[in-house]
Amino acid sequence: MTREKLKTAKRWVIKIGSSLLTARGQGLDHEAIRDWCAQIAALRAGGRQIVLVSSGAVAEGMARLGLKKRPGVLHELQAAAAVGQMGLVRAWELGFETHGIRAAQILLTHEDVADRSRYLNARATLKSLLEFGVVPVVNENDTVSTDEIRLGDNDTLGALTTNLIEADLLVILTDQDGLFDADPRIKPDAKLVSEITLSAPELTAMAGDSKGELGRGGMRTKLSAARIAARSGASTAIAFGKAPQVLERLAAGESLGTLLLPDAGGMSARKRWIAGQLQARGKLHLDAGAVVVLKGQGKSLLPVGVKRVEGDFDTGDLVICLDPDGREIARGLSNYSASDAGKILGAKRDDLMARLGYPGEAELIHRDNLVLS
Repeated sequence: MTREKLKTAKRWVIKIGSSLLTARGQGLDHEAIRDWCAQIAALRAGGRQIVLVSSGAVAEGMARLGLKKRPGVLHELQAAAAVGQMGLVRAWELGFETHGIRAAQILLTHEDVADRSRYLNARATLKSLLEFGVVPVVNENDTVSTDEIRLGDNDTLGALTTNLIEADLLVILTDQDGLFDADPRIKPDAKLVSEITLSAPELTAMAGDSKGELGRGGMRTKLSAARIAARSGASTAIAFGKAPQVLERLAAGESLGTLLLPDAGGMSARKRWIAGQLQARGKLHLDAGAVVVLKGQGKSLLPVGVKRVEGDFDTGDLVICLDPDGREIARGLSNYSASDAGKILGAKRDDLMARLGYPGEAELIHRDNLVLS
């Protein structure tokens, strides 16, 4: 997808960050929200389907509760999110009502992504809302998520939502003009990158690690989100969210912000689900031969290529595959528990019965349940 093809991209996920949604720390910027609603209405009038991923619940809750700093204690942070979510949803609903558009609230947790049936149900619900002509407003359910099970940030949530509904484009609106070839705060002559493929070796260095006061994500998280979105073949546009008519200009193919392009076609729906699971239950340490087979030949992982098992996982849990240097090369769903996997390390197929006491599966991870990192 190039700039010209943005004109025909039909299904968009638009993520708007906290720094844009808040009015200098004084709660939500209602004027900005009304402006984005008008732009989204124009996109819909042009035949596009829109899913909105909106940050801002914690920031709005802080303003309503009179808090000057982001809470550091989990239950206080969740309380702020609960209070702020009321105002956030109301602001979007009122903004869309002006244009005769219905909105719906969707709150997701990591478990909604990790559990296959819940994942498919969320997918079906979102697609049904789009068919009804509704704009779903998606956010993480901060009130019940903990550090151990949270999705992490709304850039990631936007990317996972892109995979979920097989969107054509992820748009990340931020308080920066896009991705620069160097940090513009240090190098005033840094140039904005208009288009770049996600495989470009210089891309990671460009992303840096800056973060905002109210938000949790910097440009590095946006790059990571773009790579997740690319699993379904989607491109990602990063642009300054308060540029005049930013969404309509992107839709017209204008060279605005940065367009991150996927390298190849997307994964199957099942493999996107596997790749989207963020909480691994264990690790498998592979020998060099197994790494070559997985990366170069696209085959299943056999017990004979596994040197060590780490963690406590059950059959069907997500595990990470590491090369001899400890680098992640793949992840997938294990056919064995950690206990049984430990019994068959280095085993050939004929050895499985003797070691396990039952025939067992020939593959530790079948290729249909394995995704390269």
